[in-house]
Amino acid sequence: MSQIPHQVISQQYRDACMAELSALKPGNVHLFADGHGMVVQDFVKSADVSAQTIATPNLSVGERILSAVKATWASVGCNTNLGIVLLAAPMIQAASFAKGFSQKNLQMVLSNLTLDDAVQAYQAIAVATPAGLGEVGEHDVRKTPDVTLLQAMQVAADRDLIAQQYANGYQDIFNLGVSAYQHYLTQWERPAWAVTATYLAFLTEFEDSHIARKYGKEMAQAIQQEAKNHFQSFSSQENPKLYQAALLAWDADLKKRGVNPGTSADLTVATLFAIQLL
Repeated sequence: MSQIPHQVISQQYRDACMAELSALKPGNVHLFADGHGMVVQDFVKSADVSAQTIATPNLSVGERILSAVKATWASVGCNTNLGIVLLAAPMIQAASFAKGFSQKNLQMVLSNLTLDDAVQAYQAIAVATPAGLGEVGEHDVRKTPDVTLLQAMQVAADRDLIAQQYANGYQDIFNLGVSAYQHYLTQWERPAWAVTATYLAFLTEFEDSHIARKYGKEMAQAIQQEAKNHFQSFSSQENPKLYQAALLAWDADLKKRGVNPGTSADLTVATLFAIQLL
């Protein structure tokens, strides 16, 4: 496999963002329904502007993260894609290798992250001001980091699924996400419904970090259980559209409660991006 041109990577990143938006993702913003004070157009704009900067040649991972978040904030004025950008930046770095994108090259990128990468990622997080970000004792993002970005993520890995990907070499993306998407795409031959299945697979497997940060572990566990029930019914359908009404009803209920499984959506974008890059 050869190196992927940066214009292609930029387009693939945008395509992954748009594919995720086009799928019904209960509790999250999607083409079927806005939510949480944000509209689909905010996410389309965010995909457009971040795609223009995140794949620029010869940037470090930290520079990719900071430039994409600043561009997003200037365009839409809210945090629509911090998790996506944090996940995508190392993937783009790995895709710029001469031999192209692979999990091995991605692991190499993660192992070579620097203190500067951490400084720029912390600045990006300060710009995006994600909801529910509390004080932590070690490597608080409001303070100047004194460790590499990988070390900071390793410390946060037990409470944050995006940090967990850095710590485990994106195992959940490759092992759970990619396999779920490919399985349901083969089963139904409908890409958007395969995206919904991937999102629900993440929400079923893990307590969503965004929910846990905002509402606590008990709420995250409760939503995980709801997801398991829906995923079981949904994934057994011969025609997934027959379960659309039930998913839309759950979507409306989650939004009424103010619950947004944002991390599961971010992991879904990273999965779609990985599939494009592989």
